[in-house]
Amino acid sequence: MLSAKAQYAIHALTYLGEHYQQGFIPINQIAEKRKIPGKFLEAILLELKKAGVLGSKAGKHGGYYLTRHPREIPMVLILRLMDGPIALLPCVSKMFYEPCRLCPYPEESCNIRRIFLEVRDATLKVIEGKTLQDLMNPGTLLEGDFII
Repeated sequence: MLSAKAQYAIHALTYLGEHYQQGFIPINQIAEKRKIPGKFLEAILLELKKAGVLGSKAGKHGGYYLTRHPREIPMVLILRLMDGPIALLPCVSKMFYEPCRLCPYPEESCNIRRIFLEVRDATLKVIEGKTLQDLMNPGTLLEGDFII
């Protein structure tokens, strides 16, 4: 299940995506438009800034902006930044692998691990090719997008 943090991050990023290259967007505007608690949003945006997804400018006319086009921001990156591993078990994680401390079986013969590898792979198959652009409202076209 996606955490509230990941959901709020997605809502904030889609708002910033819809305003891509329109200048600095104040945090209070994002919070108001997407109904996100201000302090929680501030922490999320700082984390995304540290990861290089966002840039910011302080001051009266400051705010946040996307550092690259929404189609260049992978959905899987957003989810991993906010919630950590995509996998439901540490022994099947690609990026955060750890041996299971609770499992009595060797990994190579563990049916639980085998099934959750399938779950991980199916999940990644869906989200690895998706970007922030895919999460934005349908019909939102940005500069450089084409209708074919």
